[in-house]
Amino acid sequence: MTTALKRMTIEQFVAQSVGKWRSMRSGHSLAFQQFEDVLSEVNIEYIEKSNSAVQKLLSTANSNHVLNSDIIAPFKMEWSAESDWEPEDPSQVSSGSCLIIPLRKNDYSGILIRSVGYAESELAESIYQFLDDGTFLLTTHYEQSIAEERIWFVSENVRCRSSVLKTSAGSGILQTSFASEVRQVKA
Repeated sequence: MTTALKRMTIEQFVAQSVGKWRSMRSGHSLAFQQFEDVLSEVNIEYIEKSNSAVQKLLSTANSNHVLNSDIIAPFKMEWSAESDWEPEDPSQVSSGSCLIIPLRKNDYSGILIRSVGYAESELAESIYQFLDDGTFLLTTHYEQSIAEERIWFVSENVRCRSSVLKTSAGSGILQTSFASEVRQVKA
């Protein structure tokens, strides 16, 4: 018996994403003609709207979006990753964190303000939308590139993520990746 997928809201997506995840990502850098395998630990947790870090990030973001949208379920994401393709030191573990603030436009779309972007390490404003099948689609225009990410839940504790990184003109593909992520569940 299969269950029908349904369109999600940002509140449902964040609630389902909260927790500790083990991620296995494979990436293909077309620019460097390299494949990369990355193992990561990802922790996602709610953060209060009144938190000073949320307020500081909102003050540095484009205020037009904040005035016209509802702030929904801010969260913090932390990660540590090991890659098989690190030019300087293959044993080096990279880690980081970012604050993410969803701003709802309507039930199924809006803007995400991220303290650190996916493709470039700078504040990023992304457009999000939910497709009819429940897939979360995120598009970010950076100075040097455009990133398109898709995240969908296979089950309550398994989700998949794919990304395509394009040139800033959108005419060439720089990198693609696919990740499967499994929630760490306490026994």
